[in-house]
Amino acid sequence: SSGVHGRAYVRAVNRLSLDLDAKFIISMEKNKTTITNIKIPEGGTGDIGRERTKTFTYDFSYFSADSKSPVYVSQEVVFKNLGTDVLASAFEGYNACIFAYGQTGSGKSYTMMGNAGDAGLIPRICEGLFSRINEKTRWNEASFRTEVSYLEIYNERVRDLLRRKSSKTYNLRIREHPKEGPYVEDLSKHLVQNYSDVEELMEAGNINRTTAATGMNDVSSRSHAIFTINFTQAKFDAEMPCETVSKIHLVDLAGSERADATGATGVRLKEGGNINKSLVTLGNVISALADLSQDATNPLAKKKQVFVPYRDSVLTWLLKDSLGGNSKTIMIATISPADVNYGETLSTLRYANRAKNIINKPTVNEDPNVKLIRELRAEIARLKTLLAQGNQIALLDSPTALSMEEKLQQNEARVQELTKEWTNKWNETQNILKEQTLALRKEGIGVVLDSELPHLIGIDDDLLSTGIILYHLKEGQTYVGREDAATEQDIVLHGLDLESEHCVFENLSGTVNLIPLHGAQCSVNGIQITEATQLNQGAVILLGRTNMFRFNHPKEAAKLREKRKSGQLSSFSLSMTDLSKSLYSKQKLIEEMEEKQKSDKAELERMQQEVESQRKETEIVQLEIRKQEESLKRRSVHIESRLKDLLAEKEKFEEERLREQQEIEFQKTKQQEEIFARVKEELQRLQELNNNEKVEKMQIFRELEKLKKEKDEQCIKLELEKKRLEEQEREQVMQVAHLEGQLREKQVMIQLLKRGDVQRVEEEKRELEEIRESLLRVKEARSEGDEDSEELEKAQHNFMDFKRKQLEQLTILEKDLFQQRDHLKKEVADEHETLDHLKYAHKERLNLLKKDDENVVDAALMVEEFDKIKPAEYRLQYKERQLQYLMHNHLPALLEEKQRATEVLDRGLLGLDNTLYQVEKEMEEKEEQLAQYRVSTNQLQQLQETFEFTANIARQEEKVRKKEKEILESREKQQREALEQAVAKLERRHSALQRSSTIDVEIEEQKQKLAILNSSCSEQAGLQASLEAEQKDNEMLHNGTVQRKLKYERMICRSLGANSDDLKDPIKISIPRYVLCGQGKDEHYEFEIKITVLDETWTVFRRYSRFREMHKTLKLKYPELATLEFPPKKLFGNKDERVIAERRSHLEKYLRNFFCMMLKSPSSPLHIDKVGPTLSKHTICEFSPFFKKGVFDYSSHGTS
Repeated sequence: SSGVHGRAYVRAVNRLSLDLDAKFIISMEKNKTTITNIKIPEGGTGDIGRERTKTFTYDFSYFSADSKSPVYVSQEVVFKNLGTDVLASAFEGYNACIFAYGQTGSGKSYTMMGNAGDAGLIPRICEGLFSRINEKTRWNEASFRTEVSYLEIYNERVRDLLRRKSSKTYNLRIREHPKEGPYVEDLSKHLVQNYSDVEELMEAGNINRTTAATGMNDVSSRSHAIFTINFTQAKFDAEMPCETVSKIHLVDLAGSERADATGATGVRLKEGGNINKSLVTLGNVISALADLSQDATNPLAKKKQVFVPYRDSVLTWLLKDSLGGNSKTIMIATISPADVNYGETLSTLRYANRAKNIINKPTVNEDPNVKLIRELRAEIARLKTLLAQGNQIALLDSPTALSMEEKLQQNEARVQELTKEWTNKWNETQNILKEQTLALRKEGIGVVLDSELPHLIGIDDDLLSTGIILYHLKEGQTYVGREDAATEQDIVLHGLDLESEHCVFENLSGTVNLIPLHGAQCSVNGIQITEATQLNQGAVILLGRTNMFRFNHPKEAAKLREKRKSGQLSSFSLSMTDLSKSLYSKQKLIEEMEEKQKSDKAELERMQQEVESQRKETEIVQLEIRKQEESLKRRSVHIESRLKDLLAEKEKFEEERLREQQEIEFQKTKQQEEIFARVKEELQRLQELNNNEKVEKMQIFRELEKLKKEKDEQCIKLELEKKRLEEQEREQVMQVAHLEGQLREKQVMIQLLKRGDVQRVEEEKRELEEIRESLLRVKEARSEGDEDSEELEKAQHNFMDFKRKQLEQLTILEKDLFQQRDHLKKEVADEHETLDHLKYAHKERLNLLKKDDENVVDAALMVEEFDKIKPAEYRLQYKERQLQYLMHNHLPALLEEKQRATEVLDRGLLGLDNTLYQVEKEMEEKEEQLAQYRVSTNQLQQLQETFEFTANIARQEEKVRKKEKEILESREKQQREALEQAVAKLERRHSALQRSSTIDVEIEEQKQKLAILNSSCSEQAGLQASLEAEQKDNEMLHNGTVQRKLKYERMICRSLGANSDDLKDPIKISIPRYVLCGQGKDEHYEFEIKITVLDETWTVFRRYSRFREMHKTLKLKYPELATLEFPPKKLFGNKDERVIAERRSHLEKYLRNFFCMMLKSPSSPLHIDKVGPTLSKHTICEFSPFFKKGVFDYSSHGTS
């Protein structure tokens, strides 16, 4: 299978986009193409951020918008990536297709056709095709035939671009062949010999193609163009003839467009509608094929009925095989990089992304005759194999062998004949096509044979003749005669009254003369000639009595056609002059031909009878061959069955002989085995006892090692937990200190603002309000015509006095701020010096610690010094921020206000309106300062509340950490006690094992028995040696046990004993209560399970689902648990107190029955005979993790 390959191709910004000042929105990286929506602002997050840019991945992404760019891709690179694949597919025998899709003006025609200085894909593919053909032809690797056709789809109508304009060029009909698929009826096909022929046809087709200017493109393609190459190649592959036919569709689609963008009206609007209709249908076809391909790749998915609308458009109907059938298809999506075309570009990218999902199934297009030759060769090989087998078996009778040999010879002869016929056909065809004067083209359902030289076309009177004979009249003389002529004749003929050297056709400078030789019978248009006669277009020539020809002169015919178009010559007069001359002779010829037809008919009937008799004989022979083949098959089956019987009898005989030998050997060895049977049994019993003791002791040692390992792991976990708590405590302290610093900084800012004298601002605001009121009164009086100049002057003087007083206060504040600035600079310098000193001391300590790794005290001091550095850094940052606020905010604002006051005083008294404007402006500034102070005060209050809340949280967390530390210490203590108890129990098990061991005595007794036996067999000596080795191993194991006992005695702090009465009921279990845990959907009940094993007691909390999981798991390992009744799950009432209480009693009963059954079950590791006094909490937890206490199982609020 082969998918439709997608490629994105971005072209330069066109003239219209440049006029609109368009922006670049396309970026490419390797095979990824990204489009940006500049209408969405940058910096967005979530869905908005994802909607701004969209990225698509294709097989290739080509950037051709800027030739100066380092990632610029030329037409040559595009051809190497795409065109070479198409050529390779064509030479392999596959169909191929390339089509370019995109909006109008995006570069589709440039990509496919190119321009005068830069050829596109179609010219490059054609040129590459013929270069490969010439290379293969030079080495005689294959023979080739190439035909091209060129059509356009304009307004849903098909037009032939390579035919001269006539009524037949438009409205060509589309038909569908059951095997070859859709095709265009009466579409002309032109045979080409080299690339120059293709180039001429391509230029002629491009001239005839429909283009027009629109609002988006000056030379917009108004039709879809399909350039098709029919490529046939024939060669021998491993002495097998091979002929393949490939069809290459090179498609240049018209651009999708919007009517409002192109400004189309009238005919252009109708054209755009038809273009968009076909492209929409193409999109629907691609979507349907993509759905079908996805269903095919997912066999488990439910199959759905998908209809592919091929016939909704002429374009999709013609490209049916290319889109979803027998073809390797490449789609090129051309896009515009301008932001004004964002919608069309995004639609094109999605279009191509959808097309990637289509999966085609291309196959090699092979000639049926070649396939028949290959099948015949396979049949020949099979017959040769049968003959070889028959010779080996030598059971075939001679008639059957002869018939198979005859059939084999017939098939070989037929293969040779077909191969020779196929080869000669191609060689002759190629020799004819190599002549530059002959051209073959298809016109509709007919084939037109054109020639540029004068030539003769035979008019054969033989009714059985089906071929057309054409003789070229070369420049100079062409001789006509029979085969028995003294000299070689150019044209060899047969018939009545034909001389050995009959006549000469002389072609000089375009004029052809017929010259009879030696009184030969020659007629031109029914008139017999005896001397040289000039021949005209359409002349009928009779040589002898049976060879009739029509003379054609292409150049003369072209001149006559031009005269007929201009009206200088009528077609009726042109034909009747020659026909009248030949009427008499033709009547004679017709009579002769009728007589000859009768004789030929009789001969044909006779030949048909002979053929029919031969066919019957052939059928009889074939029937006889089939009978002989069936007889051969029956004999072969009989021989094979007989051979199988013989092989079965041989195997049976071998088995009987082997059985007899084994019986004899068994009798010999039985006597030897009886001698040592008892000794072996006794030795085996002793070895089992010894091995059991070894296993038991090794198990004790492993359990001790495991306990130590668990203790170490728990210690590591506790240490990590302690470190985590300490780190949390340090982080909390640093967070509180940081908040405290922010609080102090805000307080200082408020204090600085207070030093700016908030009360002064409020008083100034009140004074300004009084001045404003007086000015407003003056303004009202002036509007009423009663102007009071004294009051105006008084108000102005009051304002100037206010500004002088303000300037004095600002000068005083400025001095204070400068002093404060100098003081803060000094404090910052001191803090820098202190911090550098601390860092230097910390560095020195670190160097010392690296030299002495065991100096734990210095490491602790270094941690304390590091904790001192952090507050010093916070103080320095606090001072620097305070100084920065003073210098960049407070002091510049004060200087600006002082500057404005000085400017007002320098200007002196102003008019009423200006003074009133200055007063109102001053009032607004004062109001803004007061509002800023209030905001800062509110922020300070909020920060104070946050600090207090964080401090409370820190105190609460400190309490929690203390509680957790206490829990960790108690847990460590419990684990230590549990380890000591386990070690004591293991020691008790070992001592009991030593007391019950009597293997040494039994080994001594067995040695005495072996000494009594008077046998010199080597096996007895081996048994005695093995017993002595077992005794030594037992002694070494005992010594190792003592050493390990001494090792683990250091770990034991105290020893506990177990009563023998406790072993009757070693495990006591109960469920005293249940608790409610979780919240909301996670709310559930957990049951407290209290377990007592001998003198060890512990508690775990488990929910009902954990009980059910344990029961299912252990039931698979121990089938006897299937008879144990487990409390069933209830669908309703899982949170009802009454249901939970009932479930508690049922679970308690289940656990008691469970342990009772496990203690009695022989397959259980808890069997009382296996564990005995060694039963402990560790044994229960190893049996099932259900009873193992987790990290947080020390309270009723732990996990379960």
